[in-house]
Amino acid sequence: MKNIIHLLIFALAFSSCKNEEKIPVIVKEIIPVPEFRYGYNIDDFVLIQDTIKSGESFGEILDRHHVNFPKINKIAGEIKETFDVRRVRAGKPYTILASKDSIQKAQVFIYKNNKIRATVVDFSDSIIKAHTYLQPIKTVQKIIEGKIYSSLSNSMDSLHLSPNLTNTIADIYAWTLDFYKLQKGDSFKIIFEEKYIKNNLFAGYGEVKAAVFNHRGEDFYAYRYLADSIKGITEYYDTDGNMLRSQFLKSPIKFQYRISSRYNLKRRIAHYGYRVKAHRGTDFAASNGTPIMSTANGTVVESRRRGGNGNYVAVKHNSTFTTKYFHMSRRKSKVGDFVKQGDVIGYVGSTGSSSGNHVCYRFWKNGKEVDPFKEKLPAAKPLNKTLKPHYLEFVKPLKYQLDHNQLSVPEQPVIENVVQN
Repeated sequence: MKNIIHLLIFALAFSSCKNEEKIPVIVKEIIPVPEFRYGYNIDDFVLIQDTIKSGESFGEILDRHHVNFPKINKIAGEIKETFDVRRVRAGKPYTILASKDSIQKAQVFIYKNNKIRATVVDFSDSIIKAHTYLQPIKTVQKIIEGKIYSSLSNSMDSLHLSPNLTNTIADIYAWTLDFYKLQKGDSFKIIFEEKYIKNNLFAGYGEVKAAVFNHRGEDFYAYRYLADSIKGITEYYDTDGNMLRSQFLKSPIKFQYRISSRYNLKRRIAHYGYRVKAHRGTDFAASNGTPIMSTANGTVVESRRRGGNGNYVAVKHNSTFTTKYFHMSRRKSKVGDFVKQGDVIGYVGSTGSSSGNHVCYRFWKNGKEVDPFKEKLPAAKPLNKTLKPHYLEFVKPLKYQLDHNQLSVPEQPVIENVVQN
């Protein structure tokens, strides 16, 4: 039965005349708008919301809501290309739309992958269907400014920004800045997107449009730009159009580290009785279990434990360069794996001849160990010269926003970021 709200509106009219005129009562009928969720009219079902318990399976949940096991097996088999029911995880919320009769048998199962995405499984009739549902998203652009007092992560925390955004900024500047060398008083500004569902429920971050990091009085700008619309790959470039990404990262650890020992051919080591023993690597100290990244694309050619090196992985990048990562607590990559720049290949430890948790990063050039911080290493592919004029126009409003710490800019032609076919 439809709920009908009768709104009675009484209007009284007064007149200076002796004979008052009566105003009829107006009765207006208002029918409430149906509520839709995930494409279904909720009024047509019994709504059941719960969270998957530890050890609970898809089959157990449907069985509890009056779906028999032959039907459950049929559902699992027919939707396996879209949704593997074996991969439902404890702690994930789900919704069941059940029939409105006395049995309240499940008709639709909705698994919430995250705040934005859900998998909808409809088995209300003989045709079983499964699809991905995306919540309508509102994207808001913001600009923030911060100062370094101790570290980037602490500064971002003080601005109530999540580690996800901190990691994105660390990735953008991984080739440009040594986060170990940041100084008190360094500052940054970031133009970024926040995503919301239902207007006010935060659902994560979108793109970082632009940023500037002031380090030791020098500004390091970064602008997100789509230089190849066919591949759809975006990169970050500086004010002059130089790509920030180089062929090698500055560090095999993201930013939570300190350099405890540098490349030094005359170093005296306590572990060997303070005898002179050349140190042909750079030691990055970090807590046990910190992820270690490959500093460039390449193929794993060694993954083993051996003597003083402890657990280590070696990556051959091309005929010129090879890198090795010593003293891991454990290795993640095996021989033959192709790894991309930034992929985790192992974890910080203290295996082999080591007096504390760190990774010893060693660098070979043409078969000879060298100090990568003193080598002129190849840069990534530069911006196409034909795109340079367009790029310089594209970044003008972004630079204005960063320099003036505001999102509004003077009126100017719109520059679209899709140019190369």
